[in-house]
Amino acid sequence: MFLLRFFMKAILRRARISPRKAKGAMDLIRGMQVESAISTLKFTQRKGAALALKLLQSAIANANNNDGVDIDYLWVKASYVDNGPTLSRYMPAAHGRATPIKKRTSHLTIILEERR
Repeated sequence: MFLLRFFMKAILRRARISPRKAKGAMDLIRGMQVESAISTLKFTQRKGAALALKLLQSAIANANNNDGVDIDYLWVKASYVDNGPTLSRYMPAAHGRATPIKKRTSHLTIILEERR
């Protein structure tokens, strides 16, 4: 008899944080149990940690509501950050020039897995 595993996920698209900054918080929780991941993100003082915490809570709610999974058996299987669309703005510079400013966005993804 094989063990059936369920994968639940939540995605936050176009978050106004650069992928490089968001990656630090997402790397912290990869492979952790959900309860310890929540406590880790609560005490991490980064903007990416606050976004990751909200996304993790959404993934937990999705797992509980859609699949009826007990929260005690959930683990973070994968958490990663992808590049979103870049907003291009311009700022005046010396000698009548304009310099581009790139405002980067991210797609954050958390995948949960049930382990018994």
